[in-house]
Amino acid sequence: MSAEPMVRIDGVSKSFGGIMALNNVSFGLESGKIIGLIGPNGAGKTTLVNVMTGVHHPDAGDIYFQGENVTDQMPYQAARRGLCRTFQIVQPFPEMTVLENVTAGALFSGGASDRKTAAKEAMTHLDFVGLTSFASAPAASLTLASRKRLELAKSLAMNPRVLLLDEVNAGLNAGEIDAALDLIRQISKRGVTIMIIEHLMKVVLNLCTEIFVLHHGELISQGTPKQVIEDEVVIEAYLGTKYAERQRRYAPNV
Repeated sequence: MSAEPMVRIDGVSKSFGGIMALNNVSFGLESGKIIGLIGPNGAGKTTLVNVMTGVHHPDAGDIYFQGENVTDQMPYQAARRGLCRTFQIVQPFPEMTVLENVTAGALFSGGASDRKTAAKEAMTHLDFVGLTSFASAPAASLTLASRKRLELAKSLAMNPRVLLLDEVNAGLNAGEIDAALDLIRQISKRGVTIMIIEHLMKVVLNLCTEIFVLHHGELISQGTPKQVIEDEVVIEAYLGTKYAERQRRYAPNV
């Protein structure tokens, strides 16, 4: 018998004003894996993350975290359970320092006993993401790449068991993306299960062992990179024939 997945989504649907954002979506996130979530703009990817973390509650279906039904949880409850996420549009507390931003995560969601302990833990996370020298700087003064690193540090301060990364590479150049992927791999080695929403197929194909594909709110494909990139439904809905053929020849995981 296979182990219970860290997160299980069972028949989840969600509508907004008559628009079906998610339609009967089911899958499981297995412990320790890096899973990619791809699909066209408007496919329902961010809505899915919002439903998983309690920002929205589904109209139908159930969400399980480590076997516990958490369908009706609030975002702070998800964070305290270790079901954590980053945001596509990075919004740190701009007037607070970089250290204070991460300390807040450690104190209110990471289980730190007091502010001093939280600040000490926060410094270890800043060191991990390479922001130690910016600890006393206002968060608003950081570059986009550094704000993305701050977002990772904040999520790590919550002691995640599962980390949902929403467009963590958006707006970064090639060198910054390589550095971000290295951090993601290091986080995975700590035993954190990761699901990453990503439009850059090169990133997904090199980073992930499994890929889920959403289209019009429905899960149209899931499997290994090779299986997904050869799926005619995915090619027609998202990749395009020329791109799929090119990736079959050059992508190392395909």
